[in-house]
Amino acid sequence: MPIRKMKESSEQHLVIKTHIQNSGNPVQKAPKTAQNGKGPPTPEPQNPKTQNETSPPTKNRGRRRGRGGRKSDQGDAFMRPSSRHCTVAHIPASPNLAGGGPLVTTTNGSLENGGNLCAMEMGFPTSSKSLSFAPRPGYGQAGIKCVVKANYFFAELPDKDLNHYDVSITPEVTSRVVNRAIMAELVRLYRESDLGMRLPAYDGRKSLYTAGELPFVWKEFNIKLSDEEERIDGRKREREYKVVIKFVARANMYHLSQFLAGKCADAPQEALQILDIVLRELSAKRYCPIGRSFFSPNIRTPQRLGEGLESWCGFYQSIRPTQMGLSLNVDMASAAFIEPLPVIEFVAQLLGKDVLSRTLSDADRVKIKKALRGVKVEVTHRGSVRRKYRVSGLTSQPTRELVFPVDENSMMKSVIEYFQEMYGFTIQHGHLPCLQVGGNQKKANYLPMEACKIVEGQRYTKRLNEKQITALLKVTCQRPRDRENDILQTIQQNAYDQDPYANEFGIKISEKLASVEARILPAPWLKYHETGKEKNCLPQVGQWNMMNKKMINGMPVSRWACINFSRSVQESVARGFCSELGQMCQVSGMEFNPEPIIPIYNARPEQVEKALKHVYHASMNKTKGKELELLLAILPDNNGSLYGDIKRICETDLGLISQCCLTKHVFKISKQYLANVSLKINVKMGGRNTVLLDAISCRIPLVSDIPTIIFGADVTHPENGEDTSPSIAAVVASQDWPEVTKYAGLVCAQPHRQELIQDLYKTWQDPVRGTVSGGMIRDLLVSFRKATGQKPLRIIFYRDGVSEGQFYQVLLYELDAIRKACASLEPNYQPPVTFIIVQKRHHTRLFANNHRDRSSVDKSGNILPGTVVDTKICHPTEFDFYLCSHAGIQGTSRPAHYHVLWDENNFTPDGIQSLTNNLCYTYARCTRSVSVVPPVYYAHLAAFRARFYMGPDLQENGSIGHAGKGTRTAGESGVRPLPALKENVKRVMFYC
Repeated sequence: MPIRKMKESSEQHLVIKTHIQNSGNPVQKAPKTAQNGKGPPTPEPQNPKTQNETSPPTKNRGRRRGRGGRKSDQGDAFMRPSSRHCTVAHIPASPNLAGGGPLVTTTNGSLENGGNLCAMEMGFPTSSKSLSFAPRPGYGQAGIKCVVKANYFFAELPDKDLNHYDVSITPEVTSRVVNRAIMAELVRLYRESDLGMRLPAYDGRKSLYTAGELPFVWKEFNIKLSDEEERIDGRKREREYKVVIKFVARANMYHLSQFLAGKCADAPQEALQILDIVLRELSAKRYCPIGRSFFSPNIRTPQRLGEGLESWCGFYQSIRPTQMGLSLNVDMASAAFIEPLPVIEFVAQLLGKDVLSRTLSDADRVKIKKALRGVKVEVTHRGSVRRKYRVSGLTSQPTRELVFPVDENSMMKSVIEYFQEMYGFTIQHGHLPCLQVGGNQKKANYLPMEACKIVEGQRYTKRLNEKQITALLKVTCQRPRDRENDILQTIQQNAYDQDPYANEFGIKISEKLASVEARILPAPWLKYHETGKEKNCLPQVGQWNMMNKKMINGMPVSRWACINFSRSVQESVARGFCSELGQMCQVSGMEFNPEPIIPIYNARPEQVEKALKHVYHASMNKTKGKELELLLAILPDNNGSLYGDIKRICETDLGLISQCCLTKHVFKISKQYLANVSLKINVKMGGRNTVLLDAISCRIPLVSDIPTIIFGADVTHPENGEDTSPSIAAVVASQDWPEVTKYAGLVCAQPHRQELIQDLYKTWQDPVRGTVSGGMIRDLLVSFRKATGQKPLRIIFYRDGVSEGQFYQVLLYELDAIRKACASLEPNYQPPVTFIIVQKRHHTRLFANNHRDRSSVDKSGNILPGTVVDTKICHPTEFDFYLCSHAGIQGTSRPAHYHVLWDENNFTPDGIQSLTNNLCYTYARCTRSVSVVPPVYYAHLAAFRARFYMGPDLQENGSIGHAGKGTRTAGESGVRPLPALKENVKRVMFYC
């Protein structure tokens, strides 16, 4: 496959834990040579008496000692110690648990054990009310100070009371559009009388908000609404609705102001929700609202994406609590919409051919049905009456053959006759099928395609194809300066100062982007092998290369084979490519046998399993039973399911490490491509490409002092429209210390759209052994012990893909699983945990203060890699920061948002920010710093890889059918487990 970057306190500890002398988390200043780039810093032993950080501490934060488990028994398999080149602080024996009382949380969110707990139960409150997130321990000081602009606009708080009213509409309406129309009519009729001149904001469902009280506590209104689409004798049909408005509560604005001032920890969600609804009210009337964004074909001319789709531009808007007060976050947005075409024209675009003169094939019919199901169309054959329908299906017969009963006597009439007699409409294209509309299955409702047009403003939610994605990216990809100008233009066009709703509620929005103090963290020195010309490397603007360098741990590849699935690649070309790749691996520091074990084997993609097994067994016979170490596979550029099939068979059936290469790269052999592939091969073989110089010099605060394991976790969900496919969870964990560069990965399937990772820790009953413990955390802790000879005494857990609304739930469940996994290995083994959420799906963008200043931007015009922000636009009280760790390539860089939810290791801001930034330079697949911390990136890759393991039958719907080869029976969740990874695959970075 081609190498592509992803598009990117008071004492706070568990009483049950033992203590390790730990120097806190000092900011290590690098010697001057590290700053001027002339040479790496000289290794120094870690000083346990380094100074504490200079940033102001919060009053809830005290100095503390780090902790780990008790001193292990020599005979304990998990705990047996071994000597390493980094010195581990002395660990005193842990005190025995005693006393009786429940587990409680202290005011700062730490846990205390007031009593006797069994190892399985220790460690976590069951209610989120007793849990508070890690408070901000101060602000970072490291790096070069600079100023950036953020797409946040200061919002002045209203001094009015905000009131919440419940709205009940009968008969019940499911459409927000209709609800809004009803409420708009009510306000038009009664604002000056019954509503006491108030202009309320409405959420389209059950809630109405006002600035100041309405003249009543409860009132009923009768509203008549005319239906534009339905007419009786030429007159619009009227529907009558009963609307009851009832007072619920007054929103506490004082609570909100205290929260923004950092004087209370919990956000008053209702007050924030009201202000958000108020500021969305006018835009919801002007534009097409989708989620938190608004779209319109008038903001910018829609661009065609192909197959009947077009892109609409719009903007995202959200009110957010920040350190500078209430802020409006505004960003540009784009989405795919169904083009409002006549249906026949849409079908012609979808199929890419003329449909007026040709009959449709069964495949065409299926494609049309799939594309149009659920889409709203309006009729065009009734003059000014444009009644709308939702498409439910497509007829199997052409229109000219369709008949239906017109009365109770079952008198039949053809569709063509009916439309001619009823509407005077002559159907021209009788060879085309009709649309089936409406939800009534018993009564067929047919509409000829030529009498229908697609209703404007329908977002396309299904999967886009490659060409459509490319076309959409062209529209959305904006240089930073252009994006900034568009955001400012959006703010001016929205004219919040003239917004009647904003004025009614007393909200004032600034028109200037927030200026924010930022810091640019230095790039870390990287260590390469001593035999290379360049032994150390200091990346420049987030990138470097492999010239004159050798991998720090290059692995040997003596037994390899190549299988060619591409018809266009001749054997001589394939041989030449393999030879070039082998030479590049050799130059990069690996020992690579120039000759394959068996000659290059040509195979057809449809016989993938047979071909793989033939090569596997032929190689084994040739080497007298020795395992094949690497399989190279040459694939056609468009290979459908071939890539996934190869990975599934190799990794879950044969236990083979494979590297796939596309035909286009085989013909056009570039040094850069070969260098990147060699990086991937080395880590798949179990090697390391580079390590942080500070890691092997034991100078990373709160990592180098005691054995530390770093986890990355992610859950990927099936695409929209896939209603039954399982979600895939992946967890990776570092397997080397102090280098923290190699990561082993595990994957599991779990219920559809379940965000909590189910298999972090689990127990089951074994008929012989009784209760058995397992799960991904436990397995990775054990493999760390086997790989390093040490038990982890500190855990850093980076968790991807969690929205703000799920923070509590994920922390409660997953930290509890970590606790139980540790306790199942040894009583009282509870290493301190730091739990960090990583978010990329947000709308914060950072821009250079001066786009013309070349020294403050990279080649793409984006802010420099290493830019970190933890002030002004960040959370008022919690421990979060934005970090742009990568150099932009095209478009506007999106910084990663890191939110430290739980921190028993007492990281300082500089400590966690520098660690995170430095880790971004250790990503194995390229010589660039990446946009998210590598363990999270690896977890994402592993989860994506596991989709291929489900096999063709499961990829369709994920339901439990015939158990495929290598699968186990379904668990209690009703999700069929993934086939198990082979042991030799698990140990290496197979997902790279």
